Amino acid sequence: MTQHQRLLIIDFGSQVTQLIARRLRELNVYCEIHPYQNVTDAFLTEFAPKAIIFSGGPDSVTREGSPRPPQSAYTLGVPVLGICYGQQVMMQDLGGLVEAGQSHTAEFGRAYVVPTAEKLSILEGWFAGEQHREQVWMSHGDHVSKLAPGFEVYGTSSGAPFAITADLSRNFFAVQFHPEVHHTPNGAKLYENFVRLAGFTGDWTMGAYRAEMIAKIREQVGDKKVICALSGGVDSSVTGILLHEAIGDQLTCVFVDHGLLRLGEAEQVVDMFRQNYNLNLIHAEESDLFLGALEGVSDPEVKRKTIGKLFIDVFQKYANEIEGAEFLAQGTLYPDVIESVSFSGGPSVTIKSHHNVGGLPEKMGLKLVEPLRELFKDEVRALGHELGLPASFIGRHPFPGPGLAIRCPGEITREKLEILRKADAVYIDQIRKHGLYDEIWQAFVAILPVRTVGVMGDGRTYDYACALRAVTSVDGMTADYYPFTHEFLGETATRIINEVKGINRVTYDITSKPPGTIEWE
Repeated sequence: MTQHQRLLIIDFGSQVTQLIARRLRELNVYCEIHPYQNVTDAFLTEFAPKAIIFSGGPDSVTREGSPRPPQSAYTLGVPVLGICYGQQVMMQDLGGLVEAGQSHTAEFGRAYVVPTAEKLSILEGWFAGEQHREQVWMSHGDHVSKLAPGFEVYGTSSGAPFAITADLSRNFFAVQFHPEVHHTPNGAKLYENFVRLAGFTGDWTMGAYRAEMIAKIREQVGDKKVICALSGGVDSSVTGILLHEAIGDQLTCVFVDHGLLRLGEAEQVVDMFRQNYNLNLIHAEESDLFLGALEGVSDPEVKRKTIGKLFIDVFQKYANEIEGAEFLAQGTLYPDVIESVSFSGGPSVTIKSHHNVGGLPEKMGLKLVEPLRELFKDEVRALGHELGLPASFIGRHPFPGPGLAIRCPGEITREKLEILRKADAVYIDQIRKHGLYDEIWQAFVAILPVRTVGVMGDGRTYDYACALRAVTSVDGMTADYYPFTHEFLGETATRIINEVKGINRVTYDITSKPPGTIEWE
């Protein structure tokens, strides 16, 4: 990507570091994230960034040995923006003072920043409302107590007297909040102002990504064969079509029916691909294998790892039947990566394992092709549009690789899966009937590991409870529950209870992410 103007994001371990990159990509700015320990003086010289951003992170700059950028980051003569921990690093490195957290200065969640008298170039378009303040998202215990020489304060909040600071002579800017998250509504404008100040012209587009990734795939694969894990969701669909454009008949897609799909999904996916694309497709019916291995398993991590291992076994079996197959392609996205392992070896914390993240065992003998590994869902959809995929492919709600296994807390049985499929079909039908499908990022039913007493007619029932889940999101990293009307929820609950034998109680999950995850397991 050396032909593009480049921005470097130095990662100090924040769970939302990649959202910074996403904000920049929306502005057609090419950027790369690299963990702080990999950013040396030599690296900076070779990378030659046009600007640098320091991410947030979980550590404390007051701790001896805490993460730091190289000092040369401050002497390159390019604009630098510090975010949260990144602000504290700048202050500590450049002669200011940071103090460990105190209850009256810690801030977590929504806060409001008000400006000082002076204007600041990166705040153009801020503080324009009647209240003359901006909502931001704070997540800090430590706080800056003394500015580094040359810095001035341009915004304050109740817990951060130095919420926005800058040294204009060096084009150094630092904020205590997170402008990259959607809970800072005007955060995108701050990034837009920063990259404009740094001289970026916006020379990176999804069309450029498509062309460059096709070239990269061809270089990686050569004349060898590739098998692609195809689920029919937007991620694997875009992966498959991108690979097909890059290498044609060298690609074979394998659709694994693991017995954990939604109602009628296997037939829909196979028909969809065979009718729209002339590519090699294997329909692998392996439900007995997966459900047999999951019998009696209730721990969610064991479920995920069992399914991940079996996926590898199944792909190995079909790879052995394809002469010259040396690569396995997956539709892994960045939200999967950041929740499983830290990006590029950085210090972020593992939340949960994903079946398609973490590489392949040596015994498999296949190398990974993951062309979407650094993209968010909305970027994948944009790439799908670029590739000319039908809207029915691009607009599907996300569906996890482990399928209904992680929507069935507790032990998995064929009976519970059948009940879950029917309830989920009714729920999605309701959402479509009310014209809400495209407003919602993801919606599904989870069957709960509990039976409840009910009354139907004059008889007593003792059946399962289920939870409806629907969220809005842009990137999958954060999400809010969808605000259905009580009329919709009542109508949907009535339909599920009347039409699905085995469920007598319906609840609605109103947990956002964080603190919850979108899926139940």
